[in-house]
Amino acid sequence: MLLVLIGAPAAGKSRIGKKVARTLGVPFIDTDTEIVRQHGAISELFAAHGEAHFRTLERVAVEHALSGSGVVAFGGGAVLDLRTQADISSLPVVLLTVEASAVAPRLANGKRPLISSIESWQALVDTRRELYESLADFSIDTSHRPTEVIATEIAQWARSRPSQKDTP
Repeated sequence: MLLVLIGAPAAGKSRIGKKVARTLGVPFIDTDTEIVRQHGAISELFAAHGEAHFRTLERVAVEHALSGSGVVAFGGGAVLDLRTQADISSLPVVLLTVEASAVAPRLANGKRPLISSIESWQALVDTRRELYESLADFSIDTSHRPTEVIATEIAQWARSRPSQKDTP
């Protein structure tokens, strides 16, 4: 089984993804965590080498994550790559959404290089919303409900799915 979580920065993909994986009894991998483990802080990568370099590293992390099984949480911008979009087209994809009012406390750590304020977060989300929605098979809001409840609902949805998307 391979289940992909996508969504805006600070939507809870990592936190909820771990719980979904635990509930399903499968491995969990977070592409941003893998990048940090191998190359250092994402904000430092952006500052030293730019976004294009980061996206190259991110693509490698995505390819590695999708070669296994379990629950995979992508960084917010991973789906911007056309190859990644193609790679996940036959996989179950869950979109985690979140309201701006719930995001502000989650952004307090300042570790997201493309986000300097709630306004910049909202602008980023607005530009990606249509893409996120087009890639998702299931969408769930993470704004105000307990993460355990959200994770359980995602796990129930995943268990109810056929092993692959229907093909025409």
